[in-house]
Amino acid sequence: MKRPSQIETDGSGVHLWVLLWKASKAIEAHARRSVSGTELGLSDFGVLEALLHKGPAPISALGKRVLLSSGSMTAAVDRLERSGYVERAAKSTDRRACIVHLTEEGSKLIRRVFAEHERDMERVFSLLDKSERKALANLLRKIGHAAAESIAADEKKPVEKK
Repeated sequence: MKRPSQIETDGSGVHLWVLLWKASKAIEAHARRSVSGTELGLSDFGVLEALLHKGPAPISALGKRVLLSSGSMTAAVDRLERSGYVERAAKSTDRRACIVHLTEEGSKLIRRVFAEHERDMERVFSLLDKSERKALANLLRKIGHAAAESIAADEKKPVEKK
């Protein structure tokens, strides 16, 4: 059995997971701070950002993009709709389904907030050069897909790759 000091310094899966978890929490704190000057939380910011960059979408598709459950997604869209940032429109082929899209006010808000967020995230990652960023992105995708495939295999469900 490894001593606690060995776990902290080796390249074991546990050690790598702890490093990734700590880094993720620190970066998330920067992301939260970058949107804290607005009335948006990270979930609402994520929904608006997805609509800005991917365009109008059904609530279920938005939820998958921003990693929110169905209930959390509905609550986020309700909040954003009450604030006048998004609107729901019935899907022409299926009136039971609705498409969420940005309002003009929502578009103005997310463009401004996203520009600030983008600058903040650039500052966080500024210590990495271009090749290190590319390597990090590839490694994160690789481990993310492997972990998702492992879970799917355990649950006998197909994995959706992006």
